[in-house]
Amino acid sequence: MTTKVYGVCPHDCPDACGFVTEVADGKAVKFYADHDHPVTQGWLCAKVRPYLQHVYHPDRLQHPLRRVGPKGGGQWQRISWEEAIAEIGERWRAIIAAYGAEAILPYSYSGTLGAVQMGVSSGRFWNRLGASQLERSICGAAAEMAVEMTLGKRRSPRYDEVQHSQVVIVWGHNPVSTAPHFMPHLADARKNGTQLVVIDPRRTRTAKQADWHIAPQPGSDGALALGLAHIIVREGWQDETWLAMHSVGWPGLRARLGEYPPERVAAITGLEIGEIERLARLYGTTRPGLIKIADGLQRNPNGGQTVRAICALPAITGQYGRRGGGLMYSTSGYLQWDGEAVHKWAECPPPGRWVNMNRLGAALTGEVNDPPIQSLFVFGANPATSSPNAGLIVEGLKREDLFTVVHELFMTDTAVHADIVLPATSQLEQADLHKGYGTWMLAYNAPAIPPLAECKSNWDVMQLLATEMGFTEPWLHQEVDEVIEELLAATAVHNPALKGITLPQLQAAHSIELKHEESVPFGDGRFPTPSGKVELYCQTLADLGLDPLPGWTDKQDDGRKMVNGQLPITNDQPPIADAAPADYRLPITDNGSRITHHAPLWLITGAAHHFTSSTFAGQPDLRAREGEPFVEIHPADAAARGIAHGDWVVVGNGRGACTLKAILTDGIRPGVLASPKGRWSALEGGHVNYTTSDALGDMAGQSTYHSNRVWIWKK
Repeated sequence: MTTKVYGVCPHDCPDACGFVTEVADGKAVKFYADHDHPVTQGWLCAKVRPYLQHVYHPDRLQHPLRRVGPKGGGQWQRISWEEAIAEIGERWRAIIAAYGAEAILPYSYSGTLGAVQMGVSSGRFWNRLGASQLERSICGAAAEMAVEMTLGKRRSPRYDEVQHSQVVIVWGHNPVSTAPHFMPHLADARKNGTQLVVIDPRRTRTAKQADWHIAPQPGSDGALALGLAHIIVREGWQDETWLAMHSVGWPGLRARLGEYPPERVAAITGLEIGEIERLARLYGTTRPGLIKIADGLQRNPNGGQTVRAICALPAITGQYGRRGGGLMYSTSGYLQWDGEAVHKWAECPPPGRWVNMNRLGAALTGEVNDPPIQSLFVFGANPATSSPNAGLIVEGLKREDLFTVVHELFMTDTAVHADIVLPATSQLEQADLHKGYGTWMLAYNAPAIPPLAECKSNWDVMQLLATEMGFTEPWLHQEVDEVIEELLAATAVHNPALKGITLPQLQAAHSIELKHEESVPFGDGRFPTPSGKVELYCQTLADLGLDPLPGWTDKQDDGRKMVNGQLPITNDQPPIADAAPADYRLPITDNGSRITHHAPLWLITGAAHHFTSSTFAGQPDLRAREGEPFVEIHPADAAARGIAHGDWVVVGNGRGACTLKAILTDGIRPGVLASPKGRWSALEGGHVNYTTSDALGDMAGQSTYHSNRVWIWKK
């Protein structure tokens, strides 16, 4: 006899799929997609299909561990939960007495997207403790800010609305790998004549399905968007009536578009003028047209302004509020949990200082020093693999005076440097509440099996820590379902979509598609901005000292280490110009000599098809499907460097290096390399984030992974 238990995928994907676990005698024996889930529709992605192998992997952490040898040395002693929590409490009380609670930094992100196991667990206890606040800006901060400054909220149509689009531009986004349940709807639309254009420096799995693939230079997307707008206005394809009724700042933006003629845009993007003209004609004359973006294209110094420029295109052509038109980015603006219910700000000390998560390595090695970070608590994240400038993070983790606790399922690159490691539950072992950020679904995850061995959920650990620190507030000791009921009730007060939805109803239905006041985003012509219109000119940005109009600036990384957030200028490594001299001096190679090549190349590090960031990258079957760690290089770039297909090469810069297998392909534009993120150093001997920059973008403290400049040479 088996029992079916319904759950929802917790991983960082907009789809938030529903699944079913069949359980017999307390063990999960089958795992498959929920056939009745309107988004999932009976199939799961390549990452999650073998989830039971993840849950029952022999390398799962099962007991608390204390380090007994040197940091990173892999020597551990099994201890009890009581011993682990008592040691954490003792160390923290000493740190607070000497430095204050801000010397403790929690670091968490998208290991789970659950409202309780991530949102509430990242808020309540830490706010009560008075710890440093984490500026959670690694993923989509600039795009989120740009969309909200322009449109008011992040609203996006349902996936099936693409059937009404005549042209779809997927821009800097690979939904085959990162939003797979959009693809069947796109395929149906294409059968009915919808044209698909993919803009990406690399021929991704999505680009291979396109009618037309356009490969601009990394970081030039904002200039391309403004160049398209220039041509649209030049040809008179804009909708002046719509702009007059529904936008502010159009005259100023129209004047700025004069700075982006096709000739200049071609020089910036590396595209042919004819390509730019053709794309402008296609989008400017085809209605309705949908632009679909994600977060990859804004992970550069111009990320916020890039998204602002793209947001302007549907406004210029009058396509917001039109079925099949507009922008498809995120549905997060439709449902945001009540902030007080999540964080309990009013009942906690004033928030402590903020530490940008992208600057973790710098923060641990001295950039944050008043007070210095003396303890790091990591959960739902693996920064030594997934965060930029990983080598500097590892350097910080090796500090003898840093007390590090990691709550994890596996001995990750971060966990191996901890002082105490705590075993965490999987999604099958915990309850939670989820909402998709690409869908309109709300779902309850019911625990299917008891926690493995001594594993505990994030919220379980927060309750233990609260008790240890002497915190008696009831909201630190609620059961998960009590927290969920509170979140639903508090959020329903200001969000009509939750009216009447109760926890028992959600548990019975497993998932519910929320009903919003508008069937098409901004269908009533009103935008939740200060002006009630699309803000092409944004006064809020001006007040922050930022450019109030969409624009583009030429900002480049030069592959060197940062000092206090600035690039040092030395005679040994001068700044890189657009055409670096042929004898540009490179990092020292393994044999101690320097080698010379042409100018460095851009390295873009998109999502792997079989990993979610670093999650699943320790799973042998998925590692095998992803293949050996590789870097794609154009044949012309490879020939200039004496690299053949299949050679092992070093990709590196002043921040660090890794070894990868060279894949020669014309699917990457010349001057650009591509290697997926997520590999574990412990298994692969290095990874691409040893090279990525921890410089910040133009808005919201955004990461800049894709501005990375590297050299490549044969190993």
